[in-house]
Amino acid sequence: MQDLEIYIRDLEPAAVSNWLEGQLDELQLDDTDVSSVVKGMARYSGARVRITLYPGAFGKRFTSLVMEGDELPWNSDLDCARSAWRAMDTEIRCSPGDWKEGDPVEDDKWWRLDHRGEQLVVWN
Repeated sequence: MQDLEIYIRDLEPAAVSNWLEGQLDELQLDDTDVSSVVKGMARYSGARVRITLYPGAFGKRFTSLVMEGDELPWNSDLDCARSAWRAMDTEIRCSPGDWKEGDPVEDDKWWRLDHRGEQLVVWN
């Protein structure tokens, strides 16, 4: 099972479903209201993909998007973030991939993708 997680700043309603429509098959995701947790599903290469949006992550302006499945269109959080940024044109953040549950987050670096480009930054 593979999982990808990205953080989307100031998420607009229906932005995730509009983006994922072209990436996944049989998309079932009603993200017209993104003020509370939204769950959905889709398929990729015939395998089921679970999709969950968690609003209010990291200071309320970000929504966490988690996708889980045996097959996903991207190999890393950063690849997923790049695709999301191109589609949504809002700041996207993701882990550089070496963080593990229980590690301190204070000085951890995150990828930030926005109009300034891709940069490793401390979250705050």
